[in-house]
Amino acid sequence: MTLTSPLRRFILALALGAALPLSASAATTELLNVSYDVARELYKDINPAFIAAYKQQTGQTVSIKQSHGGSSKQARAVADGLEASVVTMNQANDIDMLADRGLVAKDWAKKFPNNAAPYYSTMVYLVRKGNPKKIRNWEDLARPGVQVIIPNPKTAGNGRYTYLAAWGSVLKKGGNEAQARDLVARIFKNVPILDAGGRAATTTFTQRQIGDVLVTFENEVSMVRKEFGDNFEVVYPSSSILAESPVAVVDKVVDRRNQRKEATAYLNFLYSPAGQEIGAKHYLRVRSDAVMKKYAANYKPIQLFTVDELFGGWRKAQEVHFNDGGEFDKIYQSK
Repeated sequence: MTLTSPLRRFILALALGAALPLSASAATTELLNVSYDVARELYKDINPAFIAAYKQQTGQTVSIKQSHGGSSKQARAVADGLEASVVTMNQANDIDMLADRGLVAKDWAKKFPNNAAPYYSTMVYLVRKGNPKKIRNWEDLARPGVQVIIPNPKTAGNGRYTYLAAWGSVLKKGGNEAQARDLVARIFKNVPILDAGGRAATTTFTQRQIGDVLVTFENEVSMVRKEFGDNFEVVYPSSSILAESPVAVVDKVVDRRNQRKEATAYLNFLYSPAGQEIGAKHYLRVRSDAVMKKYAANYKPIQLFTVDELFGGWRKAQEVHFNDGGEFDKIYQSK
């Protein structure tokens, strides 16, 4: 039987369609964002907003998977082979480690505005309703009989920030290193549990009902109050640390997977008006003056100091305080 011309063309088209790969415009690019523990809700809102905006701008479809845990634990997982397209952490130290491993550009902090940190926060206190232990400042966390919930500074960025905030509060008032060490040592004597990440610490305090005060990011305690209402109160110390949330493209992964364009667009979206608005709705302090002004009621004024200002930068802080055998190990082992 001789095939008619239209039928032959149809069969040929089917054969060619089966043999050819999907076009680039039809393929879906899947990104993996490896992030810190308490950013789950933030990126739950960021991701669909970016996907829709990118589709509208380019016609291309992107999907995003998330991985969350203690910031330093997450960074080590990437260093050990977790194939992150981007990392969105809560301290520069973790991204520096990836840069040292050749996974991230050495000048990663210059690849995006504001030291590649689209958002920042600070460390504040969450106490139980009525603040029965009358906790007001860092010295109160060291009082006998006060249980303090802080995640492990060896694995969690907010644990490190809390440690440095307490230490820096002494220096900021004119105290010396010995006095700062003494305060931090007394605070950690009051820590009954060292959870691996910030969200686990929040669960310990809010659901397991352990501790008199939780020290964590301002945006985390605001979200807890939003969820649990009047069961808790937020207390601002007289001074605290500026806690940036830096981001970076994982070069080795995106280049191998041909994802650089999408990964870069994803991180740039965090700086866009829409991305800044979402960050502010999650109680993060954002870089947009207009958005910060719009959400000013969410942020109480507080004296902030930086890791660079009081500790010589993250690399030095890591070496002195958090490396094996450093100040934190000495303090906690003598607990």
